[in-house]
Amino acid sequence: MDYTVELDEKQFETLENILATELIEVGVQSLLLIDMAGNILISLNNGRARHDVYSLAALAAGNFGAVSEIAKIIGETDFSLLFHKGEKESIHFSRVSDQLLLITVFGKEISLGFLRLKVAAAIKKITALL
Repeated sequence: MDYTVELDEKQFETLENILATELIEVGVQSLLLIDMAGNILISLNNGRARHDVYSLAALAAGNFGAVSEIAKIIGETDFSLLFHKGEKESIHFSRVSDQLLLITVFGKEISLGFLRLKVAAAIKKITALL
């Protein structure tokens, strides 16, 4: 499968602005926009996050791929989002397109419902741009 995503400079800048405004400015600690092979297109954070983004991207792509196969086993075509809750931080994965995955890391100060609304709004803007 071809995971190539081609963006021009203006699209890239617009994507960064959408993600910063919709997610980082409302309290998301960090986010990654990656392709399904785990390559990072955009990495943003609040200035305090210290995650190994390369390992996170690779593992997230693998995790999402594995869960997609689990979905097929139970008769679903896919699970469009995944969520893992931690004691201090949680992580939310959401498919943006067939080629893109958005990963957000957030703390207890943001509710999952609020995050899901903000991610949905960001994805709507991103898909309109692409």
